[in-house]
Amino acid sequence: KTFPGPRKHWSDEEKSGLVCISYLGRFYQDLKNRDVTFSPASVEKELTKFCREARGKENRLCYYIGATDDAATKIINEVSKPLAHHIPVEKICEKLKKKDSQICELKYDKQIDLSTVDLKKLRVKELKKILDDWGETCKGCAEKSDYIRKINELMPKYAPKAASSRTDL
Repeated sequence: KTFPGPRKHWSDEEKSGLVCISYLGRFYQDLKNRDVTFSPASVEKELTKFCREARGKENRLCYYIGATDDAATKIINEVSKPLAHHIPVEKICEKLKKKDSQICELKYDKQIDLSTVDLKKLRVKELKKILDDWGETCKGCAEKSDYIRKINELMPKYAPKAASSRTDL
């Protein structure tokens, strides 16, 4: 008797936390929105461009698949080829897992809801991370209040919905 191997499907919650699925999903949508020709070469070129904007865990993913300039491996064609044929990103990420298990270990950190969070209750490390996710730094910030001021100042630019729904500003 043969038994099928373990076939793990990701729950919706897992999918949303997995950088691979979420990031490549956004990338695919971006290509469709811009009417890009779906050929492996163009998808690869676009992915390399898309990855230049990547920060944090998304930048790690780009590094793992070889879409960054400093990447050690080049398995980018494991993404560009299937994506050019409109293979679902879940499938692509599942395949990548076999090549490099680290790819599926990339999960987003719990997102801070900027519209409701009490910034004073966050740690400085978390406040720095908010700024870092926005690609910003806080030069000359020494106190927690400096970081909070900077976040409140930049929130309309990076999180306009959150900024407009906050009542304490």
